Order: sequence, then structure tokens, then C-alpha cells
Amino acid sequence: MKTLILYYSYLGNTKRIAEMIQKEIGGDMARIETVVPYDSDYNKVVNQGQDEVNRGYMPKLKPLDVRFEDYDRIILGTPVWWYTFAPAMHTFLANHDFSGKTVYPFVTNGGWIGHTPKDIAAACKGAKIERGINIKFDEDQLRTSETEIRKWIQGIR
Repeated sequence: MKTLILYYSYLGNTKRIAEMIQKEIGGDMARIETVVPYDSDYNKVVNQGQDEVNRGYMPKLKPLDVRFEDYDRIILGTPVWWYTFAPAMHTFLANHDFSGKTVYPFVTNGGWIGHTPKDIAAACKGAKIERGINIKFDEDQLRTSETEIRKWIQGIR
């Protein structure tokens, strides 16, 4: 299987986990990026994010530097924004065909995972969704044990 580690990260926590996964199992990695970056003021982004999630807003994305259709195994990472995936991930999922792909989701959050796993499964129509992992942070401090994360990663091998 050809593996793509695909993630969106605002603060860098999701990127950190994506890099850990790539170090453990290899594969290609791509970051989903918005055309218009979010403000660096966290509180402004929290408010903006709530508004965007509530409206179903999908920001425009920069093109990926890989061909998504060339991969059959996708390790998909997103922060939780207001109990679901980030708007940038919403845009990506809505605009790509997951038919025949196997998806391993990982989500990062500082509070509650909400309905993010169900939302990912619903958005990845036609994909086989494998067991994901909920990775907790307190700001930039990892709260989920690295042992637990590595065990999940080993299950992907």
C-alpha cells in the first residue's frame, strides 16, 4: 500500500504527531494549507473557527504537493474545532474521492473530541475507516502518552 500522511495543523500539534508517524512508518507527508492563513491570535481564531464551523464554511486551500489519487492508505490528521474537524479539513474532505482508500484518522484537541470521528467517517465516503486515535494536548504540552500513540502507530504497520 502507498501511504500518505495528510494533515491540517494550526498551532503545530497535529504536525508534530504527523512527523512522529512518518518517522515510525515512513510514507509521504502533505500539509493542508489555507490560501488565506489564520490570524496568529489564538482567541481570534477560536471565535472565527466557531463561526466557520457553525456556517459550514470551507476556506480555499493551496494545492497539495502530492497527487492524492496515487495513495491507497491515508493517515489523516486534524485538530478538533468546535467538536468536529477544522474547516480546512472540511474543504479537503468535501473535494476529494476516498473510494477504495483506507483511512486511519488521528485528531488532536485540548478538550473534547466531540463528533469528529463520526464526521470523518461520513465525509470519507467509500473509504474503509480504521481505528483512529484521540490525542490530547494542553496548549503545546502532549497529554496523551507517547507509548499509547506509538502503539496506535504500530497498529498501522
